[in-house]
Amino acid sequence: MDTIKALDLNEIPDKLPEILKLIQEGNSLILTQADQPIAEIKPITTKTKKRRPIGLCQGEFIVPDNFNDPLPEDIIKLFDNP
Repeated sequence: MDTIKALDLNEIPDKLPEILKLIQEGNSLILTQADQPIAEIKPITTKTKKRRPIGLCQGEFIVPDNFNDPLPEDIIKLFDNP
């Protein structure tokens, strides 16, 4: 739905169930005080990600045999000096 509605802070206690329902339906709320916007409440969007299949990038690159070897000293020094 994603409709934005303005709501004064003083209305929150009396309308909490309605407010929660609006948020659960996907609406955003702008909280106001003395007609000035002070905060925005948005629903949390949780997108379920599909699991990527194993071997998706197979053959696109080769991990070198020395991948887990310690870094050369000159590279390590670059991390030590800011």
